[in-house]
Amino acid sequence: MRRSLSFLLRFTAKFLVWFFGISLALIVLFKFVPVPITATMVMDENSVTKDWESLDNIDPNLIAAVIAAEDSKFCTHTGFDTEAIEKALEYNAKGGRIRGGSTISQQTAKNVFLWQGGGYFRKGLEAYFAFAIEKIWGKRRIMEVYLNVAETGIGTYGAEAGAQRYFGKSAARLSPIEAARMAAALPLPKKRAVVSPSGWLARHGNTIRSRIGVVQRDGLSACVYD
Repeated sequence: MRRSLSFLLRFTAKFLVWFFGISLALIVLFKFVPVPITATMVMDENSVTKDWESLDNIDPNLIAAVIAAEDSKFCTHTGFDTEAIEKALEYNAKGGRIRGGSTISQQTAKNVFLWQGGGYFRKGLEAYFAFAIEKIWGKRRIMEVYLNVAETGIGTYGAEAGAQRYFGKSAARLSPIEAARMAAALPLPKKRAVVSPSGWLARHGNTIRSRIGVVQRDGLSACVYD
């Protein structure tokens, strides 16, 4: 029994050392190097289209749109929006459609280092990676990576590939309404229409469009340009 326990403890210690060593090495590497591929891309049954672009080549309208749609406190939180998490838990406790409380930092951590789907184990890893990239990457790099690895359509990843797919133009030249429609589709890019949306999705896109000016005026995206 003691030998088994000792072996288990040694194995666990070695695993943790290797895990933290490798994960930190990848985090530091991706602070400077474009993320070449993600688990989501590997598991995508469709032909993958992606095109990495510097944040300087992505229109500020899209940056403001994703902050308005996904994470209005992006520049002020440390990776986690506790208020949004609490509201999501209260909402989900009532049943019905599940609502998430993830920040852009958490989504980036999941997209780059983990896999889609839920579960406490994956959420725990997501929290670790979100905390680490906040400390090592900073806000600008998190936004840059997010806008390059997020799924923007069927088999389509990143702002540039999405802009080319939907509007036939570079992500550097998106109008406010185009940016808003891309942001509105981000949570469910395989199911939500970007071009000619209707009903709730069209209204949601229009709401995001109106919030873009608020984000820019109130400096809610200022940390991206520091």
